[in-house]
Amino acid sequence: MTAPIDVTGSAAEAQPEAVLVGMGAARIEGRSLGQIAWMRFKRDKVAVAGGVVVVCLILLAVLAKPIEAVFGLDPNAFHQNLIDPVLLKPNGAFGGVSWAHPLGVEPQYGRDLLARIIEGAWVSLAVAFGATILSNVIGTVLGIVAGYYGGWVDTAISRLMDIFLAFPLLLFAIALSASLQGGAFGLHGLTLHISVLIFVIGFFNWPYMGRIIRGQALSLREREFIDAARSLGARGPYILFKELLPNLVAPIIVYSTLLIPTNILFEAGLSFLGVGIQPPQASWGGMLNQSISLYQADPWFMVVPGMAIFITVLAFNLLGDGLRDALDPRSN
Repeated sequence: MTAPIDVTGSAAEAQPEAVLVGMGAARIEGRSLGQIAWMRFKRDKVAVAGGVVVVCLILLAVLAKPIEAVFGLDPNAFHQNLIDPVLLKPNGAFGGVSWAHPLGVEPQYGRDLLARIIEGAWVSLAVAFGATILSNVIGTVLGIVAGYYGGWVDTAISRLMDIFLAFPLLLFAIALSASLQGGAFGLHGLTLHISVLIFVIGFFNWPYMGRIIRGQALSLREREFIDAARSLGARGPYILFKELLPNLVAPIIVYSTLLIPTNILFEAGLSFLGVGIQPPQASWGGMLNQSISLYQADPWFMVVPGMAIFITVLAFNLLGDGLRDALDPRSN
């Protein structure tokens, strides 16, 4: 007879078929959607570079006045001693670039270009961010309402979007900005110009955000978590802003980063046409406008504000593309 086999002892001492070597007692934790998106974003070096440039530009715009005060930069100070009185061009190559004026000086008046670029940065970003926030608020609210309720509500809001999209925005912006140059609503000067630009650009661009949010809301309203909220007695406003809106944060962020450079270009275009930010306040579009008549005397004066606009718009577009790829789980 064979000896009995101790099944209990063998089972207790048995090892698993697969052992994770080197893990020890380390705890395995799952990653949140935000952590996964951040890991995907960090792998895109181009998007990270664009994000770094965007952060630097925002800091430059926010700290524009302190930087000017610390380094003694005055965007409106004339330096006639640096200008050739006959040719009206800066003395020296590349617009009079020197240690005192790293980007050179403006022809004819000799104003420091670095100071004016810094001064124009906060104006452009203030208009772009303000208009984007206004567009997002209006577009998100109307888009989520149209997508969730559907029916005649969706039809009415969709036709309103079509009307705004067919509106000649550029012509209206030129006419409105030109007619309010003196003062309106108790506002004057730079405050009035910035407020008008934010209103015109933001109020008439909301349908783009509205269409994106409407399409997302149409698909989300049929999901199980919305049915669960309804079964628990949740009303429309609660479902809109507590259930749907948190799931729309990703497309809102991505589209915002792509809308900001568009608004920067729009503000620069209006200032270039002479109906945006008015001199002597520095703006990148206004500097390009001034450079037309002085191009033959100093081509460098056109390059500096043009490169500022190009780098800013490119950085925001690269950041937006990276965020879209990072927040979209279906992208490669």
